[in-house]
This record gives sequence, structure tokens and C-alpha cells, in this order.
Amino acid sequence: MNLDKLKHQESGNFFLMAGPCAIEGEEIALRIAERIVSITDKLQIPYIFKGSFKKANRSRIDSFTGIGDEKALRILEKVGKEFDVPTVTDIHESTDAEMAAAYVDVLQIPAFLCRQTDLLVAAARTGKFVNVKKGQFLSAGSMKFAVDKIKESGNENVILTDRGNTFGYQDLIVDFRGIPEMREFNVPVVMDCTHSLQQPNQSSGVTGGKPALIETIAKAAIAVGTDGLFIETHPDPKNAKSDGANMLHLDLLEDLMTKLVKVRKAII
Repeated sequence: MNLDKLKHQESGNFFLMAGPCAIEGEEIALRIAERIVSITDKLQIPYIFKGSFKKANRSRIDSFTGIGDEKALRILEKVGKEFDVPTVTDIHESTDAEMAAAYVDVLQIPAFLCRQTDLLVAAARTGKFVNVKKGQFLSAGSMKFAVDKIKESGNENVILTDRGNTFGYQDLIVDFRGIPEMREFNVPVVMDCTHSLQQPNQSSGVTGGKPALIETIAKAAIAVGTDGLFIETHPDPKNAKSDGANMLHLDLLEDLMTKLVKVRKAII
């Protein structure tokens, strides 16, 4: 992938990072990828398959964390090769960086870890693209320092992703002023349309969400000039092993993308 291509698509479209929250198994990962690839090819949307090989940030100790690191990473590798698409997964510790980089194209830094210098440097040193989620506790302008850490470690391939801000208790809100502000750092900026609708740390210990507002967040993000969108999607969100409460049903993705392409064309 070329950074300039992410910012200035020949099709004029945004790019899409999408897939399940977590890698649950090979069959379902391939099924989700095949469906999304058919949609993005049809609409000329550059696509990056997303799947977490491990879920480290869980509310409860009995929450699903993964099917095994190497097993999940090999599935990500297979998706990338079979559909000829780049892949992204999140890492949580410095030691994850080199391991995950052997299988995927983009390393993602979770929002809660976006200030962890050792983690950012380790990701940067792999030479892979590094997608940094903006901390829920940070202003858009503060993300300049995350960008600087990666670039000063010798890697220019940085992406920033907004995923909402903490707003009171157990809720998030999106400040769309942050998208143009972070684009001033001369890196592609992505809007996470699903995690920004989370309702964290509910009384049950399971995160809630407002998936009915995914289209609203996505339309607004495109309208203010985001370079890409991040959407977690699943054919059966109610039974997804992680973050099902705020995921988009896979059957709704094509209609949403069709609308968003029209919004994009209207503003360029």
C-alpha cells in the first residue's frame, strides 16, 4: 500500500477497513471477506480486511479473547492472499509487533494504548503501516505526538482513526472537528463508525452500543472529508464473540456503502 494512494484515491472514493471484531474461525472470516470484497470491487472502494487476532481489552475475565494467536494470524494471512487485499490487526504489547507483522500489512494501536511509546516504536520499526486509534481521553490535536513518535522511529506510514470521546459515564460522542484537524498532520484519517457508538462498561460487564446510528456517523464523516471508514461487520452480530452490540449486520453493508459513495461524489 502507498500512503499517497490512501489519501488520494484514483476512484475518488474513501477507503474501507472492515471485518469482524475478532477472528472467530477460518470459515466465517473468509465468508465475511468474500462478501465485502464483492461490494467494494463493485463500488470501487479500496479495501483493507480487519480482524483482531487477540482481544486483550475485555471488561470481564470470562470474555472471549481469541482462538489462539498464531491460528488467528494465519487466518488473516490466508484472507489477504486469497482475496488479494491488505489486512489489519491490533496489537497490545511491544512483543506483538514483530509477530503480527509477519502476517498482516497494517498494525493497529488500540485507543487506550495510543500514548504507549514502546508499543508505537515497536510497531513503527516493523516498517508496516501503523493505524493509531485516537484515545477516547485525548483531543484530536494531541494525536500529533503519536504521529511524531512513529515518524521519528523511521516510519512515514501512519494512519489515524477517530473512535469518539468519553462523554460522561458509559457513553461516547464524536466531535467531527477532529477529522480535519488530524488531517493537518498529513496522514490519512479514518472514522471508526462502530466503536464510536459503543456504550462501554455496562452493568453486565458487556459493552453496549447504538448500531442504528452507524449510517449517521458514516455520512457525517464522509461529509467532513475523512479519508477512510472503519466498520466492524458480521453476518450474525447477536452471536458474534466480541462487540456484537455495536457491529453492522453484514447484510446492511452494501446499501450503506452505496449511499456513502454518493455522498462522497457530492462533495468532491
